[in-house]
Amino acid sequence: MEKKEIIIIGGGIIGSTTAYFLTRHPAYDPSIHQITLIEATSIASGASGKAGGLLALWAYPSCLVHLSFKLHAELAQEHSGAEKWGYRTLHCAQISATARPPQKRGDKARAALEARGVPAAIDWVLPHLVTSYEEMGTPETTAQVHPFEFTTAMAELAQEAGVRIVLGSVTAVSQRHGAVCSVTYRDKLSSEEVTLPASTTVLAAGPWSPTLLPAAPISALRAHSVTIEPARPVSAYALFTEIRTLPSEGHGRGKVVSPEIYPRPKNSVYVCGEGDTLVPLPASTELVECNEARCGDIVDQVALLSDELRDGKVTARQACYLPVVEGPGSSGPLVGETGVKGLLLAAGHSCWGIQNGPATGKLISEFVFDGRAVSADISSLDPRKYLKGLKKR
Repeated sequence: MEKKEIIIIGGGIIGSTTAYFLTRHPAYDPSIHQITLIEATSIASGASGKAGGLLALWAYPSCLVHLSFKLHAELAQEHSGAEKWGYRTLHCAQISATARPPQKRGDKARAALEARGVPAAIDWVLPHLVTSYEEMGTPETTAQVHPFEFTTAMAELAQEAGVRIVLGSVTAVSQRHGAVCSVTYRDKLSSEEVTLPASTTVLAAGPWSPTLLPAAPISALRAHSVTIEPARPVSAYALFTEIRTLPSEGHGRGKVVSPEIYPRPKNSVYVCGEGDTLVPLPASTELVECNEARCGDIVDQVALLSDELRDGKVTARQACYLPVVEGPGSSGPLVGETGVKGLLLAAGHSCWGIQNGPATGKLISEFVFDGRAVSADISSLDPRKYLKGLKKR
């Protein structure tokens, strides 16, 4: 069997699940093949450690979603995911509300809420504020994980199976006769430049992927989020909200804000706000700056909707950058061959990276060992559609 020297660039969810599934492929033999994952800062230091972790059969793109949702359940079953990374199924809904002066929660308010179709279990939302409720997902179609715990667990399982993880910043992916031949990185601790031979390189560096592959049409969207320990435990209902705030100077009718609220196990609630492009992507995850005012806005917004969140303790304020594919009609990631022999791209997953990580990792492992995607038809995600001008060297 021909020896494969596989380099994965990026230690987020895509790189970590790729490493995991490479070691689970029937053709993988640790005595023959060598897999190295290179991460610039630390595993899950970017969006993969700060995302919401929602999983849904109604996510996109559909060519990845069903396979990945199934793999999440299988991984949780095999590796005790409920205990190790907070895997659980849950409900999901869209809720609209209008901020009003505080009122006491009474039987009339509860009855009005039930008349709008709001389940009694969502007793942590102020009843008199809700104007509409629409179910988006059930425990059969929706689940969640803790992104940091899931990503680091995948990396650790891959490492146990023979993957070598090194910390360093990749500076070059070299070619010879139109094929990848080596990867050079600067070691994080020693600053020494190291060059590793490579027969296959998987570029999974999220929004930083264009640094090494400038032709990749991937941009960065900044996202802020907070985690809150609520004043009391809240039910497992993920809520996509539209809240009209109270009138203020410059907003005579109030403004509409849309925080997303994801209750987690262990009495924690994750809340994220709208993305922005106000600050360019920095050179690495450790240079990402968190705007305290934006995090404060998120806390204030959910305080309008829930006393439990208003009176809770903010346990984290954070920011990250999501990789977004730019191009007409594109809403999904780029996964597969690039046109350069041995160079695979797996990036641009936007807000569904955690959801679609397992499917992406499994499919990339098939590209490496089978020469094609076997488990799903992902021809619509072919990077070569966007990399037609990529030069071979």
